[in-house]
Parts: sequence; structure tokens; C-alpha cells
Amino acid sequence: MLEAEDVQQEPESVAYATLSASQQHQRLTELATVFLRLGTIAFGGPAAHIAMMDEVVVKQRQWVSREKLLDLLGVTNLLPGPSSTELAIHIGYERAGWRGLFIAGSCFILPAMLIVWGLAALYVRYQAVPQLQWLLYGIKPVMIAIVLQALWNLGQKAAKDVPTILAGLAAVAGYFAGLNEVLLLLLLGLAVMLAKWQRHSTTIGAFLLPFSGVLSQTGGTTIATASVGWVSVFLFFLKIGCVLYGSGYVLLAFLQQDLVERNQWLTSQQLLDAVAIGQLTPGPIFTTATFIGYLLAGNAGAIASTLGIFLPAFLLVWLVNPFVPKLRQSRWASGFLDGVNAASLGLMAGVAYTLGQTTLTDGLTVVLAMLSAIAVFRFRVNSAWLVLAGGAIGLASYILGAS
Repeated sequence: MLEAEDVQQEPESVAYATLSASQQHQRLTELATVFLRLGTIAFGGPAAHIAMMDEVVVKQRQWVSREKLLDLLGVTNLLPGPSSTELAIHIGYERAGWRGLFIAGSCFILPAMLIVWGLAALYVRYQAVPQLQWLLYGIKPVMIAIVLQALWNLGQKAAKDVPTILAGLAAVAGYFAGLNEVLLLLLLGLAVMLAKWQRHSTTIGAFLLPFSGVLSQTGGTTIATASVGWVSVFLFFLKIGCVLYGSGYVLLAFLQQDLVERNQWLTSQQLLDAVAIGQLTPGPIFTTATFIGYLLAGNAGAIASTLGIFLPAFLLVWLVNPFVPKLRQSRWASGFLDGVNAASLGLMAGVAYTLGQTTLTDGLTVVLAMLSAIAVFRFRVNSAWLVLAGGAIGLASYILGAS
């Protein structure tokens, strides 16, 4: 693995189209390498994924500025689908156009997909979820420190003035009050926009708005488990990818309603096992779809479900990314985006607190989190090494506890 000082840094201003063929190939190869590695070690959910992208993409390689990353994150949070995966796709598009979009997103998804696919095959054979909790026992405390570092770095850029600071605090309060995340982002974005530009009377232009969550209530035809084919699996997860906002817990509720109660394709236990696998593996939790697809239609189902749930993310980023600079150039839209960025970090802080509550359960996890915080803040240790160390400590704890 590469340390920060070993990385050849290339400014974001160098456009992909102006590079020679060999330089373009090198840039695509770097994208593939970075996001394959991130997809392999990025445990802990979207907040942790975003923190690791900030470290690698902004700090180490300087592919985009921190301000740009914040803008991309703010727009991503207004779109349905997996937020950290969409951020990876945005970064790929920024670096190398549509080719980079495809490579960054695919490479971030691929490791988790392959791991989950293999675990699904074992599950079908043995009807049991592998006992890998020891892995997360050591890794999650490390991820808390990495997320806190990202919050500190991104927060210094997002908290520009009093309105954005208040928006961030309001987002934290809204998170703990259980308010709808997308509605919270929109309202706080509008509030900051109006607070910043209340003296201007020009008409507010059109803003980029997310697809309506009302579509998520669309029902499906009840199909017996034996008759589920890969086409049905693809269409089902394509619908989810188009309308689903929120965390993995929202995904669980959505799948429970459609897969278990309405279509009766799975039992509740199978669904819980599928979500557990998604939580235990690195990369996007939406690769839970890979597991379910395999249960429903074998290898073809695993591929179809993965394509279905992630395809909308690629299309949405491809459509939306060109508008991000225009949003920043507009006086009104820039204020709105500042509010959304601050609110996004507020939500991320709320997630970090929740993660801490469920993770710091004993003295070892508390000490591990504190040492990890010292490592990232004081000594700037590469997060990849911390994740490996956390996994090793988790394994050692498991072995000593079993002996």
C-alpha cells in the first residue's frame, strides 16, 4: 500500500481530454487501483467510506479540492441510491469523464460484490451466516477515528459563516429527532440560501431536486419463489435503486415490505441474514442485493440484482455532474449548496455518534478508538494500515477469548 508521501500527486486542473493516450491510460489505471483498494478495506458504512475518500482523493492525491468534494457530497445526498458509491462515481467522472465514472464506481463495488457473492454460495449450502463479528469488533473503533478526522477536515471548509454553522447544528438535532434526511437537507439548504441572500430580490432559479420518494410506494406483482427469474430480480432492484434514500436500515425496511410481506420471495430470517452479510463486508451495503439475488436466481440473479440496484447511481451522476459547477457559480444556488453541505456534515456527525454508541462497548474498543484518533490526527497514519491493524486486533481478541 502507498503512503501519502509516496503518491504522485496530480492537480485537479489537468483535464482528462488534454492528456496523451498513455497519460489517459495511466489516470484510468490509478482510478481503478485506488477504488479497488477502497472497496476492499472500506468498512463501517457511508460515513466511513466518505472519510477514506477524503483522505486518499483530497489529502494524498489531490485529485479534487476539499471544497469540490463537499459540493459533490452535497449533491449526492439529494439523489436516491448509495451515497458513498455515488461520490466515488462523481470522483471518477471528474478525473476521467464517462470512462472514469464507470471505472471508479465499478471498482468500488466489485470487491464487496465478489465477497458477498461467495458468502451467498456458502449460505445456500450451509444455511448459516459466517461468524465474522470479530472482524468488525476491531475495525469499527478505527473507523470512528477516521470519520472524526474527515468531519474535522471537511467541517473547516463547510462551516463558512454563522448560517452554515447553524445549519450543521440543526442537522445534528434533526438527525436525533428522526426527521427525514432528504427533507432536512432541502430545508436547511433553502434556509442558508435565504439567510445569505435575503437582501437580493432576484428570482430564484431552478434547482436540482431529487426524484420523488413517492415512487417508493410502487407495488409489485406477487411472484412465488420458485418462479423468480433474473429479469424479475433485475427489475425489482432497479426500482429500489431509483427511489431509495437513506441508510442501510431504510433498505432493510424497504426489502422487508416488498420481498417478505408483499412478494413473499424470502423469509424474514433470510432477509436479516442478507443484511447482516452486507454489514459484515466492506464497500457499499447495497451489495446486500447481490446476496438476495443469488438466493432468488443463482449466479444470474446475483449479477442482475447488483446491476439493477447500482445502475441508477451511474446514470444519475452522469446526468447531474455537469451541473455542479453551474450551481456553485449561481449566487442563489451557491448559498443553497453551502447549506446542504453543512447539513450533510451534521448528519454525518450524527451517524458517527450512533456508531460510537454501538461500537465502544468495552475498554478495549475505547482504547482502540483513542489510539486510532491519535494515529490519524497526530501522526497522519494511512487509514488502510489502521483498518488492517483493527482487523488483526479483532482476530487476536477472538482467538484469545475462544481459548
